[in-house]
Amino acid sequence: MPVRRRVVVAATSAVAVAVPLVFSLSAGAQPGTGSAPRAALAGSETGLRPPAKESVATGSGGAVSSVNPYASRAGIEVLRHGGNAVDAAVATAAALGVVEPYSAGIGGGGYFTYYNARTGKVSTIDGRETAPARMKSDAFVDPSTGKPIPFPEAVNSGLSVGVPGTPATWRKALRDWGTLSPAKALRPATRLAEDGFVVNEEFRAQTEMNEERFRKISSTAKLFLPHGKLPVVGSRFRNPDLARTYRQLSREGMDALYRGAIGRDVVRTVQHPPVAPGADAKIRPGLMAAGDLAKYTALRRDPTHTTYRGLDVYSMAPSSSGGTTVGEALNILGNFHLSAADRVQALHHYLEASRIAFADRNRWVGDPAFSDVPTKELMAKKFAKERACLIKPTSTLTSPVAPADPRHPGNGCTKGSGNHEPYEGPSTTHLVASDRWGNVVSYTLTIEQTGGSAITVPGRGFLLNNELTDFDFTPLAKDVPDPNLPGPGKRPRSSMSPVIVLKDGKPRFAVGSPGGATIITTVLQTLVNRIDLGMTLPEAVAAPRISQRNRPDTEAEPAFLKSPERAALERLGQHFVEAPKTFTPSPEIGAVAALEFLRDGRTQAVAEPKRRGGGSAMVLHKSAGAAGAAH
Repeated sequence: MPVRRRVVVAATSAVAVAVPLVFSLSAGAQPGTGSAPRAALAGSETGLRPPAKESVATGSGGAVSSVNPYASRAGIEVLRHGGNAVDAAVATAAALGVVEPYSAGIGGGGYFTYYNARTGKVSTIDGRETAPARMKSDAFVDPSTGKPIPFPEAVNSGLSVGVPGTPATWRKALRDWGTLSPAKALRPATRLAEDGFVVNEEFRAQTEMNEERFRKISSTAKLFLPHGKLPVVGSRFRNPDLARTYRQLSREGMDALYRGAIGRDVVRTVQHPPVAPGADAKIRPGLMAAGDLAKYTALRRDPTHTTYRGLDVYSMAPSSSGGTTVGEALNILGNFHLSAADRVQALHHYLEASRIAFADRNRWVGDPAFSDVPTKELMAKKFAKERACLIKPTSTLTSPVAPADPRHPGNGCTKGSGNHEPYEGPSTTHLVASDRWGNVVSYTLTIEQTGGSAITVPGRGFLLNNELTDFDFTPLAKDVPDPNLPGPGKRPRSSMSPVIVLKDGKPRFAVGSPGGATIITTVLQTLVNRIDLGMTLPEAVAAPRISQRNRPDTEAEPAFLKSPERAALERLGQHFVEAPKTFTPSPEIGAVAALEFLRDGRTQAVAEPKRRGGGSAMVLHKSAGAAGAAH
């Protein structure tokens, strides 16, 4: 007989959040195999005030880390009532669609990396958005001028909207590895959308940053600018339209979006963006049709894999460039000794390896269904050794560094001039989850810009992505094939890098970040900090960040610009500029969510202590005392 527990929490103030909780767990369930009896989950408890934020939590029974405490708690509640890491990841992601709607949601896509404790294997799902069938390589070229459409105009348009991949990702992950049905996994987020969450400063700041373009879309202004005003910090923000949408997905399955009424609403919105009356805006319509949704597939792909300092590093293969670029940079660094004893040289080598890897990434990586992407060759140790010859301990390479052809050995040390990195939006979000059986998820999801295309599907409560602006609008170089031009059904290149690291076949770390192209450098620097520089994982996440992406200048956070390492690196030829501001007063690079399995058997969940207002790390059974050393 199922064991049932019911808790009802009543609101006592205008800003309180009241969410009923009903859990049911079948006796004898053993989640973690994908074929076990399925836990039944009806809601998620949020309490009378926002959950407390902690950047580090250590304990047992499973862990979740994300940018938001409501979302992390949704995942923890799933774990508490018998779900596994995949169930928790989907529940957390759905809750992020409520509380972080400008970074993620069912109108977007992402990449899902999973370690299966039963098989010892790492698998991935490519849930990247796809271009409509009618999209051609010159889709972002204005025919009246022959020049690329101005980027802001392209972003704020139906033309930028790709076919969403997030609902299909959730469905595939739960079918292949989860223990909950999609309906049950969505229930915590459904309750959260219906009953609301307390507005914090970050949510208001992100809304304010988007206010001008949100006002141009009637459905977006109605939802995110209630009564025509910015949401007030401390007030309760409800999204009943999204709650209804989640309920429809729960009843009808994800085909409600890909073949049903939700999808019809998406297509209508893309083709006829709901421009606000009187808005002085040119909002281009999109090319998406119902058939594009019906043809969408979330793809199982083999992960990228490399070894580094005795560890096995797995991540996402193309269409994302994250796995190949992080992997190539680590392979280059493997040719050098890095240590905390010479931090300046370690950071110099990190910057140069990233510079080189980005040169190769920009030339070779795109959707493998449309281009012959040399994934294996880019990840080869021999190619990395050739590229490593460019790095000198007393001087800095001049960007843009030319790419090398990994399929033709012997050219890796060739000098020359390459192309600058194309633009990618700095938003997105990341989460990690683990369970008591040892399964691990590292999942990055996005709607691209903060606020996506700024187009909300009327009556549905979610923003549409602007992911197709991740395509190169025109070729990066004349007479050189560009693997990242638009094309029908094509997936734009991404930088998302959801990483899982194993030691002796067992999970050691999981890490990832938002941040556009800085995702790659954020993940890479976090790994170097932890593995080479001897930092604990919390220290590795909190450390000041620098991001070199084959540009003349390296972007740096303010704390690094004040550090003694800056002057020493500048004497080697490195040049730093302050990272651009996003929606916070201080410039930031990335926002990591990570976890580590400690040698004493406990799990340590880690989130940002300050970036994006601080993230939320939680464990199922918290333990007292300091964390032990790693494996």
